[in-house]
Amino acid sequence: MDNLQTYRVADFCFTTEGITHELSNLQPFRVQKADCDTLFSLEVVSKLPETKDTLLYRTPDEPGFPTITIFTTESGEYRIETQPLPEKPVAGELLVDAAFSRALLELKTTQDRFAIDNALMFLFAFSSACKNTLEMHSSVVMNDGKGYMFLGKSGTGKSTHTRLWLNHIPGSELLNDDNPIIRIGDDGIARVYGSPWSGKTPCYKAKEAPIGAIVQLSQAPHNSIRRLNPIQAYATLMGSASAFRPFKKLADGWHSTMEALAAGTPFYHLECLPDEAAAQLSFSTIHG
Repeated sequence: MDNLQTYRVADFCFTTEGITHELSNLQPFRVQKADCDTLFSLEVVSKLPETKDTLLYRTPDEPGFPTITIFTTESGEYRIETQPLPEKPVAGELLVDAAFSRALLELKTTQDRFAIDNALMFLFAFSSACKNTLEMHSSVVMNDGKGYMFLGKSGTGKSTHTRLWLNHIPGSELLNDDNPIIRIGDDGIARVYGSPWSGKTPCYKAKEAPIGAIVQLSQAPHNSIRRLNPIQAYATLMGSASAFRPFKKLADGWHSTMEALAAGTPFYHLECLPDEAAAQLSFSTIHG
């Protein structure tokens, strides 16, 4: 096999083949052999086979955000195209089986890192959807053995707030700054895991912690925090979890995980300024 590598993320394993250069974000997660459930395999190929495709789903074109287009094939597979930005050319084409367990990737431009990372993120989210797992858009700090997740739209200040924890809350450590993984274990405990995907901040740690709290952030001219009820918590998760509604079985899995998480995890809404007082308020409220 050509450059076969095995990786472990959130206590799941996956393999890659045909990647001819080292991707530093993957290295902390590399293992010698699969010692846990294997979710999927990804092989980079020079050319995908021809298929007859029907458009299934396309993400909305948003300035500054990637575009993903999903097609179904006559044989029941999925073909996925990824673009770094709506106006940019397709960087990678992915051909995936119906179970999201076997995938081929054709690199279309020189943006190999983008195409490979997005293929892996897509495959991880879809193959783990029915396994009590969520891929999140969040910045996470660990403190005193627990993980504290901060959610919000891009530009809200997630990274700013976690940086305030790092600067002013002793014992804080950044786990991931953009795409951590949540998994509810067989013991019913929800844990947050580092991943090979961390946005603009290179923070790739093969670590995990039980979730202490999840906090929705919004900018305000003051600092205040309140506890959310399970319905509000569920709505908060809906806006931050990687989920594609066209896939009913997968969507059911994601929603089941979100319901369990909303019912069993402390959720808060923090209205805040980008200052130390906001970090001290959130820490003193949610740290227990």
